[in-house]
Amino acid sequence: MISQPILELQNVNKSFGHVQANKDISLKVNRGDIHGIIGENGAGKSTLMSIVYGFYQADSGNIKINDKIIEIKSPHESILSGIGMVHQHFMLVENFTVVENIILGFEGEFVFGEKLNQAKESLMKLCEDYNLKIDLNATISDLSVGFRQRVEILKALYRGAEILILDEPTGVLTPQEVDELFKILRSLKEQEKTIILITHKLNEIMILTDKVTVMRQGEIVGEKNTKDTTKDQLAEMMVGRSVLLRIDKRKPNIGDTVFEVKNIDVKDNLDVMRVKNVSFDLREGEILGIAGVTGNGQTELLEALTGIRQVDSGEIKLYGNIISSKNIFFDPRQLREQDVAHVPEDRQRMGLVTEFNASENLIFGYHHQQPFSKSSVMMGKNIYNHSKKIMRDYDVRPQSPFLVTSNFSGGNQQKIILSRELHKDPKVLLVGQPTRGVDIGAIEFIHQRIIDMRDKGVAVLLVSVELDEILSLADRIVVMFDGKLVGEKVNENVTDREIGLLMAGITN
Repeated sequence: MISQPILELQNVNKSFGHVQANKDISLKVNRGDIHGIIGENGAGKSTLMSIVYGFYQADSGNIKINDKIIEIKSPHESILSGIGMVHQHFMLVENFTVVENIILGFEGEFVFGEKLNQAKESLMKLCEDYNLKIDLNATISDLSVGFRQRVEILKALYRGAEILILDEPTGVLTPQEVDELFKILRSLKEQEKTIILITHKLNEIMILTDKVTVMRQGEIVGEKNTKDTTKDQLAEMMVGRSVLLRIDKRKPNIGDTVFEVKNIDVKDNLDVMRVKNVSFDLREGEILGIAGVTGNGQTELLEALTGIRQVDSGEIKLYGNIISSKNIFFDPRQLREQDVAHVPEDRQRMGLVTEFNASENLIFGYHHQQPFSKSSVMMGKNIYNHSKKIMRDYDVRPQSPFLVTSNFSGGNQQKIILSRELHKDPKVLLVGQPTRGVDIGAIEFIHQRIIDMRDKGVAVLLVSVELDEILSLADRIVVMFDGKLVGEKVNENVTDREIGLLMAGITN
């Protein structure tokens, strides 16, 4: 039986000023398929799906649903056409309940009494049909990221979605949450729902999808039945060249200890102890990887090491001098002046001011220094020239220093932060989730830069929830579980199973 396309795009074009994001795109998505769309950051895949969802309108071309040309001018019209979209950053009201978020703006009138009960009954049936397992009365602020994503999926299903678009759905999920999401997507497929999966993770493409479309520089460069291709082939199509999926590196040349962490406890903003009696050291010329599932104290540990958060007990030493204890506290600027660079976990909340342009973000933290500033006057030409060079050296796309940073893709925002922190040749590099939401070509680039820093004698601390990333880059691995270090391994013949068991708190 030949599958019929439920969605078809015909010669779709979209430009933003002089930048053409989509060039003559023609694409068919079959009913009941999980269809992957992959490409480097800035390849145009999210723009294309935003056209389908009505956020943008195409400059030319057609959209067909069930072989009928339709015009979609808004997300509301897209929803009425049976299209739902789950974005990277969820669109939920934190202090509303699950059911309130789902019916918000959809019922057209205030919902209470019998009408609210009917809505809850419909939602409970959807939860049962698609194995979503959500407490409809829970407040969004009390839910994990994984459950918030389920709410977005449930919201789309409640509004009648037959086509569900997911944009980088696993970028903020734990490994367990990823497994649960995959079960949900397979359940949706069994019920003849059509899934469009935008992702840069080739493992997900190979595990989940029926077909995959590859985009590069705004164009479709290939389409494959997933069973007929490989990760290496897809990576080469995405980037236009062969890509190293695992970085080769020589043995480390380890030097002196630069960071010493001794028995530290660290509390979060709610006064809950998140780091518990943690001790380790970090040496020149090595990458120390900290593995663990999100929420086990890594964030608070990294904030304590970078001067953002004070320790509750214990001490942290840099070059043999105490920089943090119960009574001593260095702020991030002082650490930066001690040649400590920091790539934060959350690029948008802590690494960038997204309303500012790229050139401004490329000098933050160093803006008071020459050649960017003289007698408190910003040196515009120097900043521009520096930004152009950095953007070229780090392949930031587009190379437009005056472009507002929010208009760059996630991977290029990450390159802006990384280039800013590395150009000063730090002695210590503290990196959190360096490739979160980043495409395969940029991952290779970022990994190679981190290895280069290590080979120059820089002490690198790498915090990542991506186990493959830890195993690929780290020379030594420590694992955090429930705020404690539960194991340490030299990364020679260690397996992902060994580290995975430690991540789950199994130490025997």
